[in-house]
Amino acid sequence: MKIDSHQHFWIFDPVKDSWITPEMETIQRDFLPADLKPVLDENRIDGCVAVQSDQSDAETEFLLHLAGANDFIKGVVGWIDFRAANLYDRLEVCSQFEQLKGFRHIVQGEPDGFLLQPDFVKGVGQLAAFDFTYDILIYPNQLSEAFEFAKQLPNVRFVLDHMAKPFIKKAEVDSWAKGITKLSELSNVSCKISGMVTEADWYTWKKSDFNPYLDVVFESFGIDRLLFGSDWPVCLVAAKYADMKEIVTDFIGTLSKPEQANIMGNNAVKFYNLD
Repeated sequence: MKIDSHQHFWIFDPVKDSWITPEMETIQRDFLPADLKPVLDENRIDGCVAVQSDQSDAETEFLLHLAGANDFIKGVVGWIDFRAANLYDRLEVCSQFEQLKGFRHIVQGEPDGFLLQPDFVKGVGQLAAFDFTYDILIYPNQLSEAFEFAKQLPNVRFVLDHMAKPFIKKAEVDSWAKGITKLSELSNVSCKISGMVTEADWYTWKKSDFNPYLDVVFESFGIDRLLFGSDWPVCLVAAKYADMKEIVTDFIGTLSKPEQANIMGNNAVKFYNLD
């Protein structure tokens, strides 16, 4: 089964979605399952994982509603307040929703040290009791912090979103690569091959721009801990869905068919326990 491990849905609101700036006019509109399904069919993708883009309980409910009405949405990564006093009870309720696979907090927008706050670490640690996953969304300067965070929670399954958003536009590799290599030492951490085009020059990128970064994550995480993700519709500011997919499929073209199948879907099925 071919799976897009990372995409989003939203009903656009200029206040709630203020992160979508004027230069991202292409995605300043609603994006719903009816918009994505033809794209997945055209690209021969069987299903997807819908990931939160707003930090609210309403966002999780919204995505679960969409998943319940569209069977190609195989899983949901929602949001929850990890510092809530009643977190365990809330997770227990969440565990009743089969399509809810894990959670994410938008740490890239938080101050230094956020991931290492004891109450946050304790909260994320409770995911293991319900076999929920956690998506790590950070910038390169937060990689060392992410390592110390995930190291404390060996029983939680983590996946790094968008390869930690390397500065592809500036062709900066070395310091990011050191952080990626260190993080990959933790066997409970996987990585999504996603979000690359939006970190490159939106208008002049070429496939070879991504090779140094792909080389690093493949060398670090190996075949069985890498998941293809489109980051649709965010990717549309810089590329069509097919372009994003082709960057990955071209790069892995020399691998065996089973290895390609793992990256393009099997790893996501295993990580998120998808049906």
